[in-house]
Amino acid sequence: MSETPAAPRLAQTFEEVEDALLSRWPETRLEPSLDRIRAFTELLGDPQHGYPVIHLTGTNGKTSTSRMIDTLLRAMELRTGRFTSPHVERMSERICVDGRPLTDEEFVEAFNDVAPYTHLVDGSEPYPLSFFEAVVGMAYAAFADAPVDVAVVEVGLGGTWDATNVADGTVAVVLPVAVDHAKLLGDAPAQIALEKAGIIKAGATAVLAEQQPDVAEVLLQRAAEVGATVVREGVDFGVAARTAAVGGQMVSLQGLRARYDDVFLPLHGAHQAQNAAVALAAVEAFAGESPLDDELVRGAFAEVSSPGRLEVVRRSPTIVLDAAHNPHGAAAAAAALEDSFSFEPLVGVMGVMADKDHTGVLAAFEPHLSHVVCTQNSTDRALPAADLARAAREIFGEDRVTVEPRLADALDVAAAIAEQGDTGSSLSSGAVLVTGSVVTVGEVRAMLRRRP
Repeated sequence: MSETPAAPRLAQTFEEVEDALLSRWPETRLEPSLDRIRAFTELLGDPQHGYPVIHLTGTNGKTSTSRMIDTLLRAMELRTGRFTSPHVERMSERICVDGRPLTDEEFVEAFNDVAPYTHLVDGSEPYPLSFFEAVVGMAYAAFADAPVDVAVVEVGLGGTWDATNVADGTVAVVLPVAVDHAKLLGDAPAQIALEKAGIIKAGATAVLAEQQPDVAEVLLQRAAEVGATVVREGVDFGVAARTAAVGGQMVSLQGLRARYDDVFLPLHGAHQAQNAAVALAAVEAFAGESPLDDELVRGAFAEVSSPGRLEVVRRSPTIVLDAAHNPHGAAAAAAALEDSFSFEPLVGVMGVMADKDHTGVLAAFEPHLSHVVCTQNSTDRALPAADLARAAREIFGEDRVTVEPRLADALDVAAAIAEQGDTGSSLSSGAVLVTGSVVTVGEVRAMLRRRP
């Protein structure tokens, strides 16, 4: 019989918590089972059953939609917990209470509250708790301790076997399903939908964004099997109208209970308007039969932010960050750039993960970028800049591709190209788009904050 591991020493600093969590199985290493996370949450007293949950899955848009839902709920004077992943800059961003990430001290406390139980699971299961499972347990326990009135929870990957799925969502939100993580989830949207459908539980309301017909069929079948109520974008709710505006867009949203006009959304692109419609429907489904107050809806959406999602972080030249990391997300971001901006030239800084469809991402952005600077972020998963450049030359041609492995150098080179090509017109100006990965965007965001 194996000896039970010694209880871990409690952490004193945020950095110690990061080290302890990162020493576990990485998020990308998966063993499809809920056994470990169930054992963990049972030891914690099943905190995820202490409050209602709005659970979100889909290929793109989960974090932006989660933030919108959170903002609407807080406008209704509800105390919220929000769990999203991955983080842009700091690990503590993943766990938010009342709309703000845990402070360093709160994050250390949340870790120390669950740490004595992690070794018990490690010693009793065939595989140890992963990084993601440990953080999910921290989040669910922190929400119970707060306590929150409702938790908004984004899946990490898929749905059925995702660690967050030990919670039973009162509302299950499925954003557009496309191909991503093909090696883990499959290479066809309908196949991927089978995994994502697992968050739809008995008695829940399933809020479905517009889907491809074969994906919709999978989701509707799951809802019928478990007896969930279904509301669908384009049938029960949706975007009634939208126009680009300075700093975002004006939208009219048809909700489940009422239509809400003249809503300012400080995010760019048709995809964000659709995310707003889904968020509104999710909150209406959660809140009950009465329409939401018009001014509450307008006030909440006007406050929404989504870091790293077509986020303008600097001017002269303009630098825009977008975390698009698959072809579906890249196409949405590219369309939003055309819709909301008139950059000339627009220079890309791209760093991607090796397991992503970088060729598809490059192809989606090619018509919109005058030049691309291929680089890489600091993680072991990053595709080498030289490999990305080889693929880029096939799509952009030799003259429109530069290689700069160091991210800081890539940013400087791109800014110089954008400024050299600036026409000086009052109607357009050169800009830089940083994209390809949440990690790449997060590292540039942190870098720009440190620079004068």
